[in-house]
Amino acid sequence: MEYIKLGNTGIEVSKLCFGGLIIGPLQANLAPLEGAKVILKALELGVNFIDTAELYGTYAHIREAIKIAETKPVIASKTYAYTREGARESLEKARREMDIDVVDIFLLHEQESRLTLKGHWEAAEYFMEAKQKGIIKAFGVSTHNIEVVHACNELPEVEIIHPIVNKAGIGIGDGSIEEMLDAVKGAYNGGKGIYSMKPLGGGNLLKSYHESMEFVLGLPFIHSIALGMQSIEEVIMNVSVFNGEEVPGEVEELLGQRERTLHIDGWCEGCGKCLTRCKQGALEIIDSKAVVDGKKCVLCSYCASACPLFAIKVC
Repeated sequence: MEYIKLGNTGIEVSKLCFGGLIIGPLQANLAPLEGAKVILKALELGVNFIDTAELYGTYAHIREAIKIAETKPVIASKTYAYTREGARESLEKARREMDIDVVDIFLLHEQESRLTLKGHWEAAEYFMEAKQKGIIKAFGVSTHNIEVVHACNELPEVEIIHPIVNKAGIGIGDGSIEEMLDAVKGAYNGGKGIYSMKPLGGGNLLKSYHESMEFVLGLPFIHSIALGMQSIEEVIMNVSVFNGEEVPGEVEELLGQRERTLHIDGWCEGCGKCLTRCKQGALEIIDSKAVVDGKKCVLCSYCASACPLFAIKVC
């Protein structure tokens, strides 16, 4: 496994980051001990970096894994807090529920614009003070928006940026993948730590897995790539690809047989844009939320490209 310093932070991370969302209650809903087994396999194979968030509900899974692990991995978490008190509560919740003294990286979650950043800056100031006290090691921002990457590059306080990057640009809120890459490259050159998210577009690029991974792994201005994994087989496959090794045939066969489903996140607002993209008539709005008919859905993922909230994923 390749390891690299995350920008100017001095924090050394593996090229592959374990994305913690998928094992939690929002998606696969693995029990903490089951999720811990998946994390432990990643740690065993050289992954030393875990991405999570307060929203994901996976602190217990990580706690169980690091109880058993020989060394503590680098952990990044995120919060929607916008006040000092909210930020303090989020940080203390992470420390308490993962049973750790220091959270290596804390980020403002899903910042949408310069205005959003300004509105959350009170929380950012708290995290900077927490860094001075040694409770966190670095502060950053996660975003789906190009504008925010540009804004963070102008803010010396923001040390790490966690942007969405995939070959199709799925989930980017305000432009193209080419525009996002230009912004990310500028931030990288400015000394920011860059670890990207959603290389498979929330599962919507699974049918072009190898091409999608080749795309992100070929970008020299991304230090680490967070990738959600919900099984030991997925861990083995992804580590093999990141190491430039052949994926074991039995692992690829098992994953190929796995039944996938379309997952619609709870933050769907029922705008109906996905319905206009679905040629199968597999979606409808019920109680102001999009609902999928699994018998009609062919997992083409066209609906995901129309969702302004990135609420549609293939699991």
